[in-house]
Amino acid sequence: MSKIYKLDLLIAIYIFCIVAAEMMGTKTFPLTNFSWMHLNASVAILFIPLIYSINDIIIEVYGKERARSVIRSGLVVIVLIIIFSAIATTLPPSTRFAGTEPAYDTIFHASLRISAASLTAFIIAQIADIYIFSRLKEKMKNHALWFRNNVSNIVALFLDTIIFMLLAYYSFDKPFSDNWAFIMSLVIPYWLIKCAMPVLDTPFVYAGVWWLKKDKPAKAAK
Repeated sequence: MSKIYKLDLLIAIYIFCIVAAEMMGTKTFPLTNFSWMHLNASVAILFIPLIYSINDIIIEVYGKERARSVIRSGLVVIVLIIIFSAIATTLPPSTRFAGTEPAYDTIFHASLRISAASLTAFIIAQIADIYIFSRLKEKMKNHALWFRNNVSNIVALFLDTIIFMLLAYYSFDKPFSDNWAFIMSLVIPYWLIKCAMPVLDTPFVYAGVWWLKKDKPAKAAK
């Protein structure tokens, strides 16, 4: 398979993960129900670590500028999803569809605040992931891919989680201490769960880099 087609396929998976996380991420499922500990997570948690791992694969093989280009494409996709969801849920339903319109709106009409929080967190975390991975790549002279992948992902996932939770759930009618305690109760378990996934994805990163480099001319990515 040509290296161009391989990269196209990897980008297609990246875009799929973004679309699936945005469109289906409103569903939550139980993670644990042990004694006093009751933790739930969005189904989007299954896609987010993969998004960051694909970033690292592209940086490792093609360089950070190519990764930035892919991220910009992802941002365009998120913005278009938000815009089209707003339009689609605003249009009046046909007579045949009227009965299912409330369910349709409930699923696809995400609040502006949640959408804005998701978009903001995504932008900042993705930029941080590229910066940290690229800097470590330079400092470590292309060695220890597993370390660079996990460090950049763990930091980026923390930023993604705390920024989203702050923007989405901060209540301005409550004192800062109450808000902080509530938000951190969400951030810490959610972030720790996310962090476990990049560790599990490390073999995927190595396999992805090997797969792309097979047909790529021997030239260092910048």
